[in-house]
Amino acid sequence: MLHPSHFASVVLFAFFASIVFGITQRETPRRMVRYGIYCFVLFVGSAVALSWAMYLIAR
Repeated sequence: MLHPSHFASVVLFAFFASIVFGITQRETPRRMVRYGIYCFVLFVGSAVALSWAMYLIAR
């Protein structure tokens, strides 16, 4: 059975959510792709930043 790590789950969620956001929030294909990439980077970047913050607080 497949057991992805937490980070893999975050990346998978960010990927699919970014696709949906890109398609529903922009009009042209070029803007859809750019916004999707932007959302993906923000999702993953904020997850990494928050996880480091929680790690440092817990220490």
